[in-house]
Amino acid sequence: MIILFDLDGTLIDSTEAILESFGIAFKTFGQSIPADTLIESHIGHPLDVMFHALGVDSKETSMYVDAYKMHYRTIFLAKTTLLPHAKKAIELASIFATLGVVTTKTAKYSIELLEDMGLMSYFEVLIGREDVTYPKPHPQPILKALEKLPNDTGEIWMIGDTCMDMYAAKSAKVGSIGVSCGYGTLKSLRECSDNVYQNTLEAIQFIAKK
Repeated sequence: MIILFDLDGTLIDSTEAILESFGIAFKTFGQSIPADTLIESHIGHPLDVMFHALGVDSKETSMYVDAYKMHYRTIFLAKTTLLPHAKKAIELASIFATLGVVTTKTAKYSIELLEDMGLMSYFEVLIGREDVTYPKPHPQPILKALEKLPNDTGEIWMIGDTCMDMYAAKSAKVGSIGVSCGYGTLKSLRECSDNVYQNTLEAIQFIAKK
């Protein structure tokens, strides 16, 4: 069996670091900072897509992304925490499945975070934004992760907190489980997945009983 996890809102909470870095980016270019709730509503998308959705011209998004990353890399370890029950979920899942991470976050930062938390050793693969041409909801990140893992005839699951994760899983023809501990609303998750739980541990317990 293979279980793939999204990162932000599924295993970790990096909201503080994300919001602060967006604020710095907008300040850098003399622009007013969007409301926290508006920024949070776009978390899960690639940074360039987020900035464009927040009103930045597509020709300028790369500059904003650079300003964001310049600040983010100085604070992300200190201002990111594991979500409740996430560590227990990973430990339980590792007993009966091969694990991977599929995120739109930069792989470099994702690996550093998981190493800092003492969890990277549980994962056989991590696919980040720079590893693919088409991020979620496109299936490419999931398919690329599966290419890097040993062939497995058992079930394959994707666990995430937004419909982008669910749509990517459906397109990749793997099972999907939504968790309401992140950035997607319970209502939206129920519309895009048949399986929705409060947190990742509950999702793993569901898989373990199948």
